[in-house]
Amino acid sequence: MKSAIIIDGYVDEPAVLGVPPYLSTYARYIAGTLIFKDFEVKYTTIDEVRKKNLFSSFNNFDVMVILSSITVPGKYIGGTPISIDEIKKIFSSNKKPFRILTGATVNFINDPEEVYADDLAIDFLKYAFEKVDYEVVRNVSLLGAEIVKMHPRFPDIICEIEVSLGCERKTYCTFCSEPILHPKFISRPVKDIIEEVEKLYKNGVKAFRLGRSANILAYGLDKNSNKINVLLIKELYNGIRSVAPKLEVLHTDNANPAFIAQHFPDSARAIEIIVENNTEGDIFSFGVESFDEAVRKKNNIQGTVEDIDFAIKLVNEIGGIRINGIPKLLPGLNFIFGLAGETKKSYEVLYQKLKYYLENNILLRRINLRQLMVVPNTPLWYYNQKKRLKVNKALFKHYKYLIRNEIDSEMIKKVFPKGSIVKGVIPEFVEGNITFGRPLGTYPILVGVIGKFDKKSDIYIVDHGMRSITGIVLGKKVAEYSISELAKIPGISKSKAEKLKKEYPSTALNEILEVDLD
Repeated sequence: MKSAIIIDGYVDEPAVLGVPPYLSTYARYIAGTLIFKDFEVKYTTIDEVRKKNLFSSFNNFDVMVILSSITVPGKYIGGTPISIDEIKKIFSSNKKPFRILTGATVNFINDPEEVYADDLAIDFLKYAFEKVDYEVVRNVSLLGAEIVKMHPRFPDIICEIEVSLGCERKTYCTFCSEPILHPKFISRPVKDIIEEVEKLYKNGVKAFRLGRSANILAYGLDKNSNKINVLLIKELYNGIRSVAPKLEVLHTDNANPAFIAQHFPDSARAIEIIVENNTEGDIFSFGVESFDEAVRKKNNIQGTVEDIDFAIKLVNEIGGIRINGIPKLLPGLNFIFGLAGETKKSYEVLYQKLKYYLENNILLRRINLRQLMVVPNTPLWYYNQKKRLKVNKALFKHYKYLIRNEIDSEMIKKVFPKGSIVKGVIPEFVEGNITFGRPLGTYPILVGVIGKFDKKSDIYIVDHGMRSITGIVLGKKVAEYSISELAKIPGISKSKAEKLKKEYPSTALNEILEVDLD
């Protein structure tokens, strides 16, 4: 049997995430395609290649596929996307396999020989099949589900699930790569989504995100006369719950605030269905990009600032119910700096709007501040050829500091109050005597854990950082902590720590804090 190796260099596009702990649709579809074509498939990640120095270890395969598709700027904890130099190093060190580079990174390369590849493929499915439709996706998604067990973080991974392709808008934001990669909006059959979740669940996956979609609330719009398809959204969520009854995470990603405002009240009912079925800590990622109306108009960003306000307040109203102290669903806002038409006023308008939300107890789960990344062949790319765009570094640095220190640091206290519980936190790295970890989910919160913490655990929150929270392992007894560890908890002095150790050694620390912590 022919053999193939997939090296996952990761994905981050407007509607897809595949940086660990995420496993993208693309990686699984590539695997399914190769299995369909009678290859024995192995899968690894670029981080594993680095860790084990495997750059020259793939000459025994017939085909090598490197996946690289980063089109939006980001910072990652779970993994580091592959670089062009690393692509060159792997391909040049393994000359026997037929070497394919796939993903949106191909847009930045003119010739396969630049990276020592034998061929380039922006979309692997189009490369492998004469036509690509949801029948093809159905087949390869089910076949490719088995590679989840090869992921170095398995079973602690979250699988992105494709819900639709493209954007439902008739015209698009000037900077967005989605209409270039997928020019037509089409909803995936609900039966196919449910069957893929079932197959992944049977292979050991317990965490899912309904992603690969520019707007989850537009799902089924093309089957319902361009109206929100409330019944199909309900069928989708109920179906997932029926085939994965013990799932641990069910989250979503992108939603469009202007779409929510313009399709009310149907949008409210759809949000209610999501909140009835999802797990806590979920986020609607809103591509607000700018609160400056002039910038929004110049870059063809849909809707008004009033629409955004309406959508944020509606999601707070419906999604603000708390499980374990944590809201079920909140907005997360994305902003891009360096867009056409941006001025100093743009920064100040943003800061004042965020301050308004904070002061009026309108909760935001996260605020994502990105500097412009110009993607080839977008309208903004052509504009940039004539009038060079660049971020005002001084303004960006100043307002980022204000937002992080004055908005984020206070907002996080409202979203994750002391005494709330974050389920299933996975340890990731250690700084001093604090172990940091994150749960699986959409843009999961970073948690610093006091005391020894080396396995997936539920964490009880005791304090807050600027963009992280501090906690202790739920149920861990006082005797298991040192005096210095206990003294790190707000409200516990060294003398009080000594008293607790002496008088309550077999009591869970969180039980004491529930009645004692201010």
